[in-house]
Amino acid sequence: MSMARKYFGTDGIRGLANGSKLTPELALRVGMATGLAFKRGDYTHRVVIGKDTRRSGYMIENALTAGFTAVGMDVLLLGPMPTPAVAMLTRSLRADVGVMISASHNQFDDNGIKLFRPDGYKLSDSFETEIENLIDADLSARLARGKRIGRARRVEEARTRYVEYAKRTLPRDIDFTGLRVVVDCANGAAYKTAPEVLWELGAEVISIGVSPDGFNINDGCGSTAPGALIEKVKELRADIGIALDGDADRVLIVDEEGNKVDGDQLMAVIGSSWHERGMLEGGGVVATVMSNLGLQRYLENMGLLLERTKVGDRYVLETMRGKGYNVGGEQSGHIILSDFTTTGDGLVAALQLLAVVKQEGKPVSEVCHRFEPVPQLLQNVRYRRGKPLEDKSVRDLIAEAEIRLGASGRLLIRESGTEPVIRVMGEGDDAALISQVVNEIATAIGKVA
Repeated sequence: MSMARKYFGTDGIRGLANGSKLTPELALRVGMATGLAFKRGDYTHRVVIGKDTRRSGYMIENALTAGFTAVGMDVLLLGPMPTPAVAMLTRSLRADVGVMISASHNQFDDNGIKLFRPDGYKLSDSFETEIENLIDADLSARLARGKRIGRARRVEEARTRYVEYAKRTLPRDIDFTGLRVVVDCANGAAYKTAPEVLWELGAEVISIGVSPDGFNINDGCGSTAPGALIEKVKELRADIGIALDGDADRVLIVDEEGNKVDGDQLMAVIGSSWHERGMLEGGGVVATVMSNLGLQRYLENMGLLLERTKVGDRYVLETMRGKGYNVGGEQSGHIILSDFTTTGDGLVAALQLLAVVKQEGKPVSEVCHRFEPVPQLLQNVRYRRGKPLEDKSVRDLIAEAEIRLGASGRLLIRESGTEPVIRVMGEGDDAALISQVVNEIATAIGKVA
């Protein structure tokens, strides 16, 4: 990050709806500023706007629409639609910019604004800074007048387009006949698309979290609260449970026994399956520093690399694009398959997994147990001042611990990006040794902090 920015965080603009930051006035300014920043020539530009199911989405959608039409852009309103669908429709409808109104897995009273370039990728930091400067500038002289003011319309066929697109990410000969699937849509953006896609592909579908009322998004449902899904899978003896988050860019899988399957196992399944089919590019998979050592070893045994990045899906994507990988993701279930999407897509990742389940004819618990996770231990140490990690005694202790672990484990020590906390994470085959090392380092940091 360059300078601290006033509006944009790591994932667009986010905050309490009608709180100190995210108001209709700001949304109006964002529409005007983004519209002007994306003007490329003398034609009528278009913007697509999607949203999740939060009540405040109506307010922000209308304010953004006013802003974009005021600077002469035509607005295509998609209605409730997953984040990856908005990215995909930005490309396929030849829009000049795409907008998603969502606060992802946060509670209903938050909301956010995410922007996509014409190619469906999120904006660069420098472009966001350019928009920030325009938000605070006097734009009155640059507004459209007369016949140049834009118009807005709802795009009724948007959902069908995304449903067809998602189905086409699978090999032609695959269908899910005979699979009983429970899908939890978090009362969020995918409440119509996800059950539709799964049903059209032949599965028997039981849907939960598909009755949004504006307030119940992520409320005791979805990938952040899978309890209800686990119960349902067991009760109905389903083959698999799929939980999406509020904007459907991440997924959590539950096997037929009710056990959770994380993003690491998912990347192992998809990575190895694509490798066998000759589809895997870059010679491996991209994941963050948080991904389990077990995943790294599993891939290495197949002659594949695990390329690690900082925590955050934007860093995973940057590395994938920079080095030519097409499978990447985070332990949290953000899986990016860049052959199909420019952002995480929970449904498309789940479809890839179901394809492997169908091809192998084995239960999900077997298909998704590619490796035994290595024990991981995380301790957070609060500090009041200074830079504890620059202290010589702490650095010496860390260096010594790394020698003790050798190839049987790894250490990850980093400052939190959001609070004055140092995260000390150790993982390795010897749980007792890991526990000892993590405690020693945490104590040492605590002393100098």
